[in-house]
Amino acid sequence: MGPETQPTNQPIAREESAGYDRRIQNYIYNAAAHGLYEIRGLGAKRKLPHFDDLVFLGASMSRYPLEGYREKCVTKTVLGTRYASKPIELATPITIAGMSFGSLSANVKEALGLAATEIGTSTTTGDGGMTPEERKSSQTLVYQCLPSRYGFNPDDLRQADAIEIVVGQGAKPGGGGMLLGQKVNERVAGMRTLPEGVDQRSACRHPDWTGPDDLTIKIQELRELTDWEKPIYVKVGASRPYHDVKLAVQAGADVVVVDGMQGGTAATQSVFIEHVGIPTLAALRQAVEALAEMKMTGQVQLIISGGIRTGADVAKALAMGADAVSIGQGALFALGCNRDTYFQAGEHHSAVEDYAALGTAPGFCHHCHTGNCPVGITTQDPILEQRLEPAIAARHLRNYLQTLTMELTTIARAAGKQNVHHLEPEDLAALTLEAAAMARLPLAGTNWIPGW
Repeated sequence: MGPETQPTNQPIAREESAGYDRRIQNYIYNAAAHGLYEIRGLGAKRKLPHFDDLVFLGASMSRYPLEGYREKCVTKTVLGTRYASKPIELATPITIAGMSFGSLSANVKEALGLAATEIGTSTTTGDGGMTPEERKSSQTLVYQCLPSRYGFNPDDLRQADAIEIVVGQGAKPGGGGMLLGQKVNERVAGMRTLPEGVDQRSACRHPDWTGPDDLTIKIQELRELTDWEKPIYVKVGASRPYHDVKLAVQAGADVVVVDGMQGGTAATQSVFIEHVGIPTLAALRQAVEALAEMKMTGQVQLIISGGIRTGADVAKALAMGADAVSIGQGALFALGCNRDTYFQAGEHHSAVEDYAALGTAPGFCHHCHTGNCPVGITTQDPILEQRLEPAIAARHLRNYLQTLTMELTTIARAAGKQNVHHLEPEDLAALTLEAAAMARLPLAGTNWIPGW
């Protein structure tokens, strides 16, 4: 053995490439093996500037706090005051986002309605129409009008309490929804007028209008259909919210919903989820500015969604100018998404083996699109869907919504507010340069707003 082949005791170098780390290498290997993009559920996994990068400036000497157990803090929220003769009144500014029957089981839609009704807030239908279980369990229901028009029924729409015209979604602005064939069972196919077991891809734009002028006509049609009673929402995915909010208001919307890129989805391309749209924090600030410039603050309500998880997130969104928030992924986790057990027939059962069969583990699952949800949430399988009992799941979601509302009022009182809608940007500071610039709030301990 020559000297050049003699073994050395030098350690093996393990310096990972920043541009081609193991995540990117695995992406390339999968693309090379299959020639297909990845489809998955839930939201963005990359770290983005978010509400965690903001803090509240609680009252002390220069501000007067409220006594938590003696002084009330109002959470009542009214949506749709611009034109609707019957605006929506909610007990909390925390609403449930649109998630379809098809992506979710009928049991889940019922549980969402039961929990929202107990708390005094609203639920939203989603693509594919309205189920009788959903309407029966939801005291306040928002009916979505999506580009696909799957399951769209004027009679069902008239039974709703508000209408939401969906232009885009935060997880995939510019793209349409997906429902893979394994979730298109007989009932879903019947509601959507589709062949059973065949992949469904929704349109990315409405078939009967191509711009804001046509949107004006569509809003007028829906107002006439509902005798001008129901508030009309317009929902946009966060990409150019400053312009989109102005166009929605000009078209006649009562409420504008802006969904940031941290929003979730039942199924779409990973490249959409991770690389299209802007963070909720930046989108909210631009939407608030648009309404202020049009002198529509307070006349047109603003709902923000996309990664709202905690009562602190809710409080920060309201302080920045939102009138309400909408949650989707948080509600699903409250129901049991990604838990290692499910509760059925009065007993806890392990779901670990079912996660392993999907090639994942509890806490890491994003396989909503497969229809094989181990805890019975994102499935149409008649056996799996029984793993979620509506009454039990609704109790968990009710507790979650109640906790968020309590945290919201705790922060509001600490800031000296008798109403959560009195929270304001002056109550906030930013911890990072990125958050300060996006939210246009001063960096903590300074009066400096980067780039402003």
